[in-house]
Parts: sequence; structure tokens; C-alpha cells
Amino acid sequence: MSWDEELFAVLDDLEQQAEALYAAERDAELADRARAEYGAITLASRLMASVDEELTLGVLGVGRLAGTLLRVSKGWLLLSAGGSEWVVPLSAVASVGGASARSVPEVAWSPITRLGLGSALRRLSEAAEPCMVHLVDGSVHEARVSRVGADFAELSVAAGRVELVAFAALAAVRSRR
Repeated sequence: MSWDEELFAVLDDLEQQAEALYAAERDAELADRARAEYGAITLASRLMASVDEELTLGVLGVGRLAGTLLRVSKGWLLLSAGGSEWVVPLSAVASVGGASARSVPEVAWSPITRLGLGSALRRLSEAAEPCMVHLVDGSVHEARVSRVGADFAELSVAAGRVELVAFAALAAVRSRR
């Protein structure tokens, strides 16, 4: 082998080593970027990709709920389970089974999905239907939602008694639709 062939062989070897180092560095950078980007995905965006799917939710103060996810909105979801509809604040969702591996970023959501928990409770108030109101402490109230404030709901419970419930204490509201 001549000196120029040996030189080209050494240079080829160095080039292959450089390419291998670049590929390893690039793979590590891509993995780091993927982790960073996944850190921006919200539970709501994962649930939005799971609309019309069968899910199992672990809900604080309620336990496990299995049903079809009908809607996801800002701060709450609507689940059809066992002949009832459940309005569940996302803050009360402890776990989700069966969710899609995809996510839908909030910028792609319909303007209607930006309605908050108060809007869902106002719909129940307008319907004047009896509901089972579950709180995160495990207590349950049979009531009608009479009025809805900025961060609380006014419930009409037995014998004309009124009780105020903060949204933060709300685990789920089950209507009998």
C-alpha cells in the first residue's frame, strides 16, 4: 500500500469516527428535545385526543369511573358512564386509563372548548335537574344547581336549604340523563 493510500485510509477512518460522534451527539440532542417538548403537554391536551374513547378515570372523592369521554373543555370534562353524565373538574382527575397516545394542542381546540366549569354547571342550573354532587372529601349531596358564581356553585339541597360549594372542592357532578 502506498503512502497516499495509507493517508486516505487514515482520513476515511477519522471521517467515519467524526460521523459516529456527530450521530451520537445528535441522537442525545433529539432525545433531550423530545423530553423538553413532552414537558409542555397537558393532561387536557391528551384527553382532547381521547374524545369518544372509552376511558377509566380515577376521580378524587369518587373513585373509578369507566365510560365514554364526550367532551373536554378548559378545566373540566364530560364523561358518559352507566346511563349518567359526569361533569368532572380536571383538578379532581387523579389518573386516566385508556387515553390516546396523541395530544391535541390547545391552539387547535374549538372556541367552544374554552368554556370553563361554570358554563357546564350553568347548563345544569338551567335544566333544573336533580344531580348528585360529589366533593373531593368523599361526601355526596343530592341537589339542584341553582346558581353559579365565578368560583363556586349554589346548591339547593333538601327542604329549601342552600349550600355553597367552591369549585376547588368539587370532584364530580352526576346528572341522570
